[in-house]
Amino acid sequence: MAATLIQHLGTGRRKSAVARVFLRPGRGKITVNGRDIEDYFKTATAKALARQPLLATEMADKFDVLVLTDGGGSSGQAGAVRLGIARALVEFNSEFRGKLKQLGFLTRDPRAHERKKYGQKGARRRFQFSKR
Repeated sequence: MAATLIQHLGTGRRKSAVARVFLRPGRGKITVNGRDIEDYFKTATAKALARQPLLATEMADKFDVLVLTDGGGSSGQAGAVRLGIARALVEFNSEFRGKLKQLGFLTRDPRAHERKKYGQKGARRRFQFSKR
């Protein structure tokens, strides 16, 4: 008889990045796309951003975190991981919801890339105007 795997799921999105987060009981190891978080995210800001929900709930050493992320860049993926971890923690224990919501970890950042408009150089930038 196979042992059942206990895990809690959370999905996070930021800009065009998507992160699927799996919280499993463990010692606090965070793995992103098969690599350690220290190897995956180059900047200290991105590493700290991803760990924020675990540190806020004091669960950093109680779970191993497996993250599968896709799309966007480093900053967007770190934000997506943060939201995914926060949602997975709420699934694990609904009492964390108040604290995580107060800190803003359960809010999806709606800012995204604005599309280029026709007749313009970019989303807002116009071509140079010539009077004569």
